[in-house]
Amino acid sequence: MGFMIVIACCFAGMVIGGMSGSDAMVTAGFFFGLAGGLMLVHVRKLSARIDALRGDVDALRQVQRAESAPLPRASREDVAPSATASKPSVPTRTSAPPVPDWTAPVLDLRFDEASSAMPPVAPIPSAAPRPPTTPTTPRRVIVPPRRPSSPDPFDRAIAWVKRWFSEGNVPVKVGMLVLFAGVAALLKYASDQGWLTLPIELRIAGIALAAIAALVFGWRERARRRSFGLSLQGGAIGVLLMTVFASFRLYHLLPPAAAFALMLILVAGTGVLAVLQDALALAVLGILAGFAAPILISTGSGDHVVLFSYYALLNLAIFAIAWVRPWRALNLLGFVFTFAIGTAWGVLSYHSELFASTEPFLLIYFAIYLAVPILYARKREPTQRDIVDGSLVFGNPLLAFALHAALLNGERMPLAYSALALAAIYALLAWQLVRRERMRVLGEAFAVLGVGFATLAVPLALSARSTACTFALEGAALVWLGLRQQRVLPQVSGWLLQALAALAFLAAIAFGAQGSEATPIANSFFISAVLIAAAAFVSAWLYARAGTRTPLGLLMYLWGLAWWLGAGLHEIDRFVPEPLHAEALLAFSALTAALAAIAFARTLSGATAWSCAVTLAVGVALVFLFADVGARPFAGWGLAAFATYAVSGYFTLHALREARGLVPALAQMSWLWTWTFAFALALRQFGMDGHLGAGWLDALTTLPLLAAWAITLVRPQWIAPPLARRFDEYRGVLLGLQAMVVTCTFVLLLREAGDNMPLPFIPILNPVELVQLGALACAARWLIDSAAPDELARRRGVVLAIAGFAFITVATLRAAHQLGGVAWDAQLWDSNLAQTSLTMVWSVLGVIGWVLGSRRSQRVLWLAGALLMGVVLAKLLLVDRTHLGNLFGIVSFIAYGLLCTVIGYFAPAPPRSTETPDGAAT
Repeated sequence: MGFMIVIACCFAGMVIGGMSGSDAMVTAGFFFGLAGGLMLVHVRKLSARIDALRGDVDALRQVQRAESAPLPRASREDVAPSATASKPSVPTRTSAPPVPDWTAPVLDLRFDEASSAMPPVAPIPSAAPRPPTTPTTPRRVIVPPRRPSSPDPFDRAIAWVKRWFSEGNVPVKVGMLVLFAGVAALLKYASDQGWLTLPIELRIAGIALAAIAALVFGWRERARRRSFGLSLQGGAIGVLLMTVFASFRLYHLLPPAAAFALMLILVAGTGVLAVLQDALALAVLGILAGFAAPILISTGSGDHVVLFSYYALLNLAIFAIAWVRPWRALNLLGFVFTFAIGTAWGVLSYHSELFASTEPFLLIYFAIYLAVPILYARKREPTQRDIVDGSLVFGNPLLAFALHAALLNGERMPLAYSALALAAIYALLAWQLVRRERMRVLGEAFAVLGVGFATLAVPLALSARSTACTFALEGAALVWLGLRQQRVLPQVSGWLLQALAALAFLAAIAFGAQGSEATPIANSFFISAVLIAAAAFVSAWLYARAGTRTPLGLLMYLWGLAWWLGAGLHEIDRFVPEPLHAEALLAFSALTAALAAIAFARTLSGATAWSCAVTLAVGVALVFLFADVGARPFAGWGLAAFATYAVSGYFTLHALREARGLVPALAQMSWLWTWTFAFALALRQFGMDGHLGAGWLDALTTLPLLAAWAITLVRPQWIAPPLARRFDEYRGVLLGLQAMVVTCTFVLLLREAGDNMPLPFIPILNPVELVQLGALACAARWLIDSAAPDELARRRGVVLAIAGFAFITVATLRAAHQLGGVAWDAQLWDSNLAQTSLTMVWSVLGVIGWVLGSRRSQRVLWLAGALLMGVVLAKLLLVDRTHLGNLFGIVSFIAYGLLCTVIGYFAPAPPRSTETPDGAAT
């Protein structure tokens, strides 16, 4: 209800705003309507809470009145005379009644979390004192507390708005919003009235002076009202920046150099203000404006020297700020913008002649962001966890070296010398920093980078592929050493070496060095990739054997698996002809499943078990690939591939007998579905070879699905091995999936014409309708099976009746098409023969249900027949009456009349429901 109120208010606001003819007013009306709708929803909820509180108060008053009511007369007479003799019969009032305090609130209706605890209501004094009664224990009325309901999205939105208007510097927030709205409205009105006749120079100067005044005022308020002052300064600086931009770009009042200089002054001033006031937000604003300034003031000259010189000055400013303030966000912002803009310029505009004027700036940026993490670590305490800014420590050399390689166009020897130079720089820094206690961690990180770049120089000077495998194996050895010595640094070095091996291998691909070997598998490309995968698998096995609960083992396993799959797919793409790709992929997935099963038998790892299940499941997709490319599953290389899949799959399932969870179920169901679809494809191809009609093809394709469903229903032991003892755990799931697939197939077959050439068409005794009848029989058997869903099993009669009705209807139309020559398209519904046939068949079904329901005292069946006859009557009146001028329409009406007469004779009234002894109807 609340949602509808908000939508209605938004719509009303848009309509009201649209009456003004302004798009801006439509938008404003939407937001005003949104605010009004949220307020209405909130008021409704408050009203509901008030009503609930009033109800609680009334209930408490009724309880207190009941407790304070006088005793019955009989009770008063039972009191002893001695107890009443000392009391006067008529009480006398010796003092005036107390004057009530009308200034005290009667009921506190504050709507906060404590409002549910109501203050006690004072009892109403009686006119005369009560006679003495037997003391009784007062009853306590406990009102159960209401459970707090979870807030809906509108409550959360209202809470957010409430927080926004109740936290922080609320006046400046509201003031700025109202001011902007008021100024915008005033300017629009003045513009519409033609009042703004001042020159644009004066208007922009006035805006700039107002912004400067606001900036000065915000600076003066920095000590007394810090939040107010910083907000005002930030807004003023933003207005000044946009004023300079508008003066240059929109009104052409400033030359490019002057505009750029003014923006540079504003950026520098913002940085100074940020440092002096320890305001990170101002620093971020200044840096963002500084990086945006060249883009906003750009004239299209494309002078990269000026651009990169400006960014060098901007990054030097970041370096200067980092000298006094450890602002990691500011450092990352400058780093990301610098290298992102530099990379974009390199992709769009760089060519080799610009190397001499571009490389120095890259070196300057690298030096700045090499020093910034050192300054950051120097400002942090040794006990803090984030003493090392990993993003800059590792991201700076990687990005800088990658850009350096792009500038050199991949020349290997200069890159090798550059890697050695970087290794020397990082080694020297590591030697200096490791000796300092608070900088030790940063020194170790630099040491790792030094070793990495020294190692990287080797493949750059030599062949990439010939050294990639060496690095990968060396990385696995370092992982083993780190685990053995329980040290992290050798492990990290091992990961980095394996990553460098992968980079070297990918570099070989990027530069086209794939080799000229023409031998599948026995070539350096495949062997190098497999060795990288093997190193990763060994590392994963080492972590698994060490028993350390860390995701590193899983990551290394996935890394190796990716390289193994990539190597195999590359070999298939390179050496296998395209028409045989499906067969090769199936054989490769079978080999992968077998290897994963061997690994699972040795390690019992969940990752290897999932690899087995997923690779077997790939077989399902590959069968569809067979169908797409026209490959035959049981002929030629397809027979060899499926034979490999059969042996590997049985071996894999046998190995997964001890696996836990969903893995065995996924593996065996994937195995069974692969064979089901494979036989369906083979039979369909057999029908196509025999030039059979479309009905035969559909029936042959559906037959393996029905056979698999029937076997799972009545002979599950035939397909249970090799996981026979665990097959019953997921037999119900398999039956449900088979039911879904067969149901979809049944529905799709309802759209088919059922051409069964070269044989003549016989109703019911044709291939499409026979397999549909088989599907209905399997469905009936499934719905009485213990593994069927209870909800469907309870409604199996209705489900089967609907499916049977759909089958008979389409069978009737199909007979009209095949025997009457009516086209199987949209014109079928306009055919007199088809409509008359439907009327007669539906009438016969209705009569059968009506009569049998009456004879067997089955009221539901009788009502179903009556409903169907009502549908036929409506069809006669709405559809068939247009055909009364021809024979088919006349036959429809006559047949329906006769059938109704028969019904009136055999079952004129619905059967009465029988009564059980307890009165319940049956």
